[in-house]
Amino acid sequence: MTTERFSRSMIDVIDRAKIIGLRSGNEHRYTGVWVVVVEGRVFVRSWNDKRTGWFRAFRAEPRGSMQVDGREIAVRARTTRSARLHAAVTAAYARKYNTKASLKWVAGFAEPARERATLELVPV
Repeated sequence: MTTERFSRSMIDVIDRAKIIGLRSGNEHRYTGVWVVVVEGRVFVRSWNDKRTGWFRAFRAEPRGSMQVDGREIAVRARTTRSARLHAAVTAAYARKYNTKASLKWVAGFAEPARERATLELVPV
């Protein structure tokens, strides 16, 4: 399988963004999600695993789009199983979202069930 990658300039834009809009398919609404970049790759993590949430929507339909910096970009979501990457994503959330108001959410993202709800986004 060919590894798709965002351009370096797009990675920089995504890395600076605190929240991106994300949707599976073409019919769901955009949901604001926290995003991190690890090793030049883009990751998102779901806070909950609701039956009607964006994470399950992407599990059922991996193609969708994200909104960042006024652009809409077609993406595909890939499940992330690597414990090393899960730990790196957790650390990236802690570095990026380091305000007092974010601490509760960052700690929650480190819980094992939430680490398993990590997706990598790649351009289509």
